[in-house]
Amino acid sequence: MSKNLGWRVLIVLLTVVMSVIYLTPSLTEKLPGWWSDMLPTEKINLGLDLQGGMHLVLEVKTEKAVETHLERVVEEVRQDLRKSKLRYLELKRHGSDKINLILMRAGMKDAFIKMAEANYPDFEVKVIPGDRKHVAFQLILLQKEKTHIMKMAADQALETIRNRIDQFGVSEPDIRPQQDQKILIQLPGIKDTRRAVELIGKTAQLEFKLVDDENSLQEALKGNIPAEDEILYRVAVNPDTGRRESAPFLLKKRVLLTGEYITDARVQIDSHNNEPYVSLSFDSTGARLFESITGRNVKKRLAIVLDNHVYSAPVIQSRISGGKAQITGRFSMDEARDLSIVLRAGALPAPVKIIEKRTVGPSLGKDSIEKGFKSIIIGGLAVITFMAIYYGLSGMTADLALLLNILFIMSGLAFFNATLTLPGIAGIILTIGMSVDANVLIFERIKEELRLGKTPRTSIEGGYGKAFMTILDANVTTLIAALVLFQFGTGPVKGFAVTLSIGIVASLFTAIFVTRIVFDYLYILRRMKKVSI
Repeated sequence: MSKNLGWRVLIVLLTVVMSVIYLTPSLTEKLPGWWSDMLPTEKINLGLDLQGGMHLVLEVKTEKAVETHLERVVEEVRQDLRKSKLRYLELKRHGSDKINLILMRAGMKDAFIKMAEANYPDFEVKVIPGDRKHVAFQLILLQKEKTHIMKMAADQALETIRNRIDQFGVSEPDIRPQQDQKILIQLPGIKDTRRAVELIGKTAQLEFKLVDDENSLQEALKGNIPAEDEILYRVAVNPDTGRRESAPFLLKKRVLLTGEYITDARVQIDSHNNEPYVSLSFDSTGARLFESITGRNVKKRLAIVLDNHVYSAPVIQSRISGGKAQITGRFSMDEARDLSIVLRAGALPAPVKIIEKRTVGPSLGKDSIEKGFKSIIIGGLAVITFMAIYYGLSGMTADLALLLNILFIMSGLAFFNATLTLPGIAGIILTIGMSVDANVLIFERIKEELRLGKTPRTSIEGGYGKAFMTILDANVTTLIAALVLFQFGTGPVKGFAVTLSIGIVASLFTAIFVTRIVFDYLYILRRMKKVSI
């Protein structure tokens, strides 16, 4: 170990320089312009408990996804019945996992069973006793398929919400699934919590429906709504009064086109009135359908409906080709941007319900930071003082390793773009004690060698050699525990595991490698006669 001291010093110097470079962006906001072109700009991200933000727990209503699936199957069955020329009296969803069907003639029974078994293997076909003239069926969704649909809905909701939050621009969000179709969301540093909640929870079911101008809206408002129609409302801000006002629309229930064909949604500015709107782009299938819809309904109003709210209902002046459409509605820039995000990220497969919501204020986070770093300073000073008094010059060498250890931990957090949490600060404090623990083992081994009358050089080599395996075993087992915590732990636990893992690796480097350089320099290269220990 006494050989090649030069390259060992060079390794430590390079490590210190790189650590300072990685830590600098976290210490100052004013970096020179050339820094970002040549050097790293990653910062230590502060967790929810340190910089404030929002904590949400959402429940995905996966049973709604099953009902939506059944509604689609009902339409598919209707199409198959028409193709097979099987006439029916009733076809509708029943409950959350069944479809009821009544055929007009009992003689159609075998033909339908054959068709259902071939086209709908995920359903059990059950004949319901009835009169001799008609035959009734119940298509029951298999439990295995129902469970699969619910799981897929929860997984898709998680990915959709993650995409929306990523586009919203939140740094280091924590989004993870929990039991019973729940999703945990932590958004550090978020300021506009109301806007974030609206963005996350918006179902974003985009539909295009025709406005019914043939029937009277006033009569419908009195309760005389045609069977094939529905009343939906458009809510907008009146530019004269500044208040939100609602306007009713009588729409056809039939959905002509949905948002599943959208490939892009962007905010544009209208050159005439300087107001933002959302420009939509459809895929090839959607473009063909949109062109056909607009071609068949020239001079009619086409309502653009999002989550059962009318955004606009322009008159179709001519056939629209090219797969482009616009959503206007006197939006603010934030409203238009959020609308484009949810449309671009995709619709939630099922509604979500907020079952827990907490907001952590930045003042509380600032107080936590101050107390956390005060703990680090007090703990560090206590350890430094003890080591210097008890072990003399050797203890001061361990103190140098301790300071470098803290530097390496903080720069490691910046290097991995990790998040520092309050439990993470606790991990740093724990690492302070663990880092000098290795030196205590080495120093006590050196003392034993000196008591046996060995020379300083032999005692140092013996102390490091005999303590190495004990130090390695203790730190490796702790590192394994920290990695398990990181893999299976949630937010605060993971923050603790991150700093503990980085701290263990850094303490091994400083306690064994760095302090050995100092001892080799003082007692072997400079040939000091007495070990201050």
